[in-house]
Amino acid sequence: MTTARPSRGGTVTFEGEYATITFERSIRHPIHVVWEALTESEHLARWYMTRAHLDPREGGSIDYRSGPAQYHVTGKILVWQPPTVFEHEWNVEPRKELPKGEKSIVRWELTPEGEGTLLRLTHKRLTRQTAIGFSSGIHAFLDRLENELDGAPLVDWRTRVDEVRSNYPGWGA
Repeated sequence: MTTARPSRGGTVTFEGEYATITFERSIRHPIHVVWEALTESEHLARWYMTRAHLDPREGGSIDYRSGPAQYHVTGKILVWQPPTVFEHEWNVEPRKELPKGEKSIVRWELTPEGEGTLLRLTHKRLTRQTAIGFSSGIHAFLDRLENELDGAPLVDWRTRVDEVRSNYPGWGA
């Protein structure tokens, strides 16, 4: 089952026990600027609310304290092709809201689009419950990424999550 994609929103596709969240955004900044925002700690701290340590190479590692919940995310970098593809494992140990933890894959793909960039984010092999909970949060983070790149005030994450939540499966209208 795939849900319809709301304006600037993403899709959530369910296959068996797992789900994939996919977003595409046209961003009006050059690819190298977007790449820096996705891979440099100082940018990630602002828009993604993440303390990030990356060993930026294929086979390197990520170690994030991410988002308002400060998930401890670890994983290996599977693809490192600056400035077009950054794919990594997204592993979280079990905790109250994720009783089984998560072992999933995040892929950021950037394609030049005129003077801007097409960003495609795919978060796959999520449990169904996590995908339902995370889809609106990822939407809010991508809005914050665009604010960061535009030099605009960052939208409040929690407020934005609440505004877009009904666009995603499992939350209703």
